[in-house]
Amino acid sequence: KFSLVYLFIHLFEGQCVLKEYTTSGPWTEFGPCEPQSRNMKELMKIRVEPPGITCGDPPERFCSLDNPYLCSDECDASSPDLSHPPQLMGDRERGGLVSYWQTVTWSRFPEPLLANVTLSWNKTLEATDDIVVTFESGRPSALVLDKSLDRGRTWQPYQFYADDCLETFGMFPKKVSDLSPSNLTRVICTEQYSQWVGAKEEKRVVFEVRSRLSVLAGPKLLNMDALWTRLDSSPGLRDFFSFTDLRMRLLRPALGGTYVQRENLRQYYYAISNIDVPARCKCNLHAASCSLLDGALVCDCDHASSGPDCDVCKPGFTKRDWRPGSYLPLPQGSANICECWGAMGACECNEHSNRCSFIDFLQVVTCVSCKHNTRGTNCHLCRQGFYRKPSVPLSSVDACTECQCDSVGSLSAVCSQSGLCPCKSGATGRRCDSCLRGFNRRETGCTENVCDDDLRLCQNGGTCLDFTECSCPSNFTGTGCSQEVSDSAPQPLTCSLLLTPLLFLW
Repeated sequence: KFSLVYLFIHLFEGQCVLKEYTTSGPWTEFGPCEPQSRNMKELMKIRVEPPGITCGDPPERFCSLDNPYLCSDECDASSPDLSHPPQLMGDRERGGLVSYWQTVTWSRFPEPLLANVTLSWNKTLEATDDIVVTFESGRPSALVLDKSLDRGRTWQPYQFYADDCLETFGMFPKKVSDLSPSNLTRVICTEQYSQWVGAKEEKRVVFEVRSRLSVLAGPKLLNMDALWTRLDSSPGLRDFFSFTDLRMRLLRPALGGTYVQRENLRQYYYAISNIDVPARCKCNLHAASCSLLDGALVCDCDHASSGPDCDVCKPGFTKRDWRPGSYLPLPQGSANICECWGAMGACECNEHSNRCSFIDFLQVVTCVSCKHNTRGTNCHLCRQGFYRKPSVPLSSVDACTECQCDSVGSLSAVCSQSGLCPCKSGATGRRCDSCLRGFNRRETGCTENVCDDDLRLCQNGGTCLDFTECSCPSNFTGTGCSQEVSDSAPQPLTCSLLLTPLLFLW
């Protein structure tokens, strides 16, 4: 099924170097690119706080919210079958068996049971679809999702979740569908994922990436240009979907739809079985892949860029300031490569292009996608079928004008750079639309005259008919009426002479 998320994930995935074939031959062109999206849960590092918050040390029994008097379950860190360590939040569950991390029960903490779960990648990522956290003990009645863009040094709220937003956080409840393009990055509090519907009925808490992107593209995904234009022109919007770390602040566990029953606090705890984080390495559209190097994700930077997120230019490639790749113009985008001060030179396109390609084996930069019928390394030549108009500057949109070679008199529609068309025999003029003296224009071109009123006169009173034959007097014949007809000359054999004897015999 065609979807907005598919476009967001796949439109610029692939190689940074593209082959382009022009009238001058094949060229290597740089294009914007980004790594494939994947579920980043397999690469995340998980940290839980405070120390001792994970159940099992010492062993502890816990109860069920659905039946608070059923307290037969046990958590024991020393037993593989009864332990629930943090890494089970990101493991691959096999054979239908659910594994999960679990905290101690509220009975161990007289005050509200608080816990933090921090997910780290040591690399800037971009969310490409909904981030989903699956709880095994009922969803928390109060939770805050935070994000960091500087590897956990500073944090900012991403979204608030509560069964009563106004009472818990002093915020009016909102849904993503309430947002508009102008406030799409607003941090909201939602009650959508905190209401009690049973511990086993609804387990998911979602940070909605897909719905936020749909606000820009429309409910039927028909306005993709608006999405890409807004993402490209609003750095704050792209940063909104970016993070190096995520943190869940678990502030109040599921209460079963009632008030806290302090006589049985063993039914209150947190348990998370799975965390899905669909995302890609953020490489600023300057890398097609992201590698795991010494346990850390690293962009495989192209376009002469470097840095953890391909966010700086390589030494010696600083002729212009670094810029991220661009989604625009659609559909190919712009690479915005870093330019070299040395042998490469700058990309000068005489105002006929703003896109360049670095030919690696030649160490040169050449213009690509030249407009206004121009071509060449600097868009300084004219395309086939056009020639340089000397009366206007090279940077003019009219610098190259059409050859307009005559289709009858010329051998080709392509003229020289000075505008001269290749003429057939007998044709002349810049466009080959005239004939040389002694030639006459016909459907197939200029043909040499048999006769005319200038160079090839009909003799002895003959008349030139359409430059192709002389009409001679009765006593002259030949191409130019130059041969006299003799009386003694043998008459040509005709049908009437052959029939005369036969008529006589008859």
